[in-house]
Amino acid sequence: MSAVEPTVFIVDDDASVLRSLQRLLRSAGWTTEAYDSAEEFLRLRDRAAAGCVILDLAMPGLDGLEVQRRLVEEGMALPIIFLTGRRDPPTIVRAMRGGATNFLCKPIDGDRLLASVAEAVEADRLFRRDNADLIEGRQRLATLTARERQVLDRVVAGRLNKQTADELGTALKTIKVHRARMMSKMNVKSLAQLARLVERMGVLPGH
Repeated sequence: MSAVEPTVFIVDDDASVLRSLQRLLRSAGWTTEAYDSAEEFLRLRDRAAAGCVILDLAMPGLDGLEVQRRLVEEGMALPIIFLTGRRDPPTIVRAMRGGATNFLCKPIDGDRLLASVAEAVEADRLFRRDNADLIEGRQRLATLTARERQVLDRVVAGRLNKQTADELGTALKTIKVHRARMMSKMNVKSLAQLARLVERMGVLPGH
């Protein structure tokens, strides 16, 4: 896998925070993308991007933990640096278990933020170097349609085509078509190969 230029994604509903963080990071030589809502970030982000995410924990609509969960499920497992206005130990534990690399309290200390970004981007680089096949699998997973993803979940859970057709309320031959397309998109030749890849990606059926 060729090297990908890292991007620092900043997601915060406070426009002044977005501006100040972008100025700081760009002055340090980082490429940045700023989003003022979680929904906009999830809709517009580059799923293949390298780098890290600076993510506000408390935002209107989707909060930081929900964004983290969706990124993992959709295959964009970038290191996340959470920003928070107050320390909440249970929330911090949940975020760390979900793969967060750091928690920074507002107002943000610039030097600490830059050090955290450098550390997160390096962690992402090493992960990409050592897990190229896993990253490719996650990118392929993101290309599946909603129906193909439903079929994948059931295949991995051991369902037969007829069982899947009954559960999804569609024709057996339609399920066979979706299954063939799903296997092709995931670039696997057998159910065992698919199961191993899904397990490595940490993808849970039904998510």
